[in-house]
Amino acid sequence: MSIQPIGAASNDLLYLSGVNKTFDGFKAINNLSLTLAKGEMRAVIGPNGAGKSTMMDIITGKTRPDAGQVIFGAATDLTKLDEPSIAQLGIGRKFQKPTTFESHTVWDNLLLALAGNRGPWFTLRARPKASESEKIEALLTTIRLREHRHRLAANLSHGQKQWLEIGMLLAQDPQLLLVDEPVAGMTDAETEQTAHLLRDINRTRSVVVVEHDMAFVRALGVKVTVLHEGSVLSEGTLDHVSADPKVIDVYLGR
Repeated sequence: MSIQPIGAASNDLLYLSGVNKTFDGFKAINNLSLTLAKGEMRAVIGPNGAGKSTMMDIITGKTRPDAGQVIFGAATDLTKLDEPSIAQLGIGRKFQKPTTFESHTVWDNLLLALAGNRGPWFTLRARPKASESEKIEALLTTIRLREHRHRLAANLSHGQKQWLEIGMLLAQDPQLLLVDEPVAGMTDAETEQTAHLLRDINRTRSVVVVEHDMAFVRALGVKVTVLHEGSVLSEGTLDHVSADPKVIDVYLGR
């Protein structure tokens, strides 16, 4: 029988409480507490050095906190697990710079992502199962790349590469998707499409988006958490945090 962590609610997918992390005397995370409900999308903003990337490093097991609780699902303590184990639990992370197999097609990139559990001897010469082909077709629709299935990843635009990598993560069926600055370097049209894409994804899974582009955050229309000096400075709608004098002083400017 699992024991629910103190303070966590039954509908919480992710629960951070009193998390601290210091690097060489610098307190990157300072008594950070945050909850994410099942099915929620959250935008996380804040100045450089606010602790956004370190927070995601801690959630995904890349960095271990010095103190605090990091609970996923019913009662899984993420601080006790390594990166591969956390990924297998259902937490996917997309970094700012896309990493795809440049010499392979969009379709093959998605097939390789689906094939992650087949071991090192899987090759693209293996015929995909009907269920896998159906899943790839659905992913192509979600990531807006149906018409580009036979293009090499190297020939995609920057925005399309970002979408492809998101699709590769979705192929692994994460419950929670962590996305780091997805629209950096995108055109206005790609930025708009990415907002629609993430809202589509949010229909079936939880999403945390770290972003600096306030117009994009507004397009997402979700709750916003502002980090500063490793802790939560403000939380609420974008209008609410944008009007908070503390946020204006440290991040948005007057």
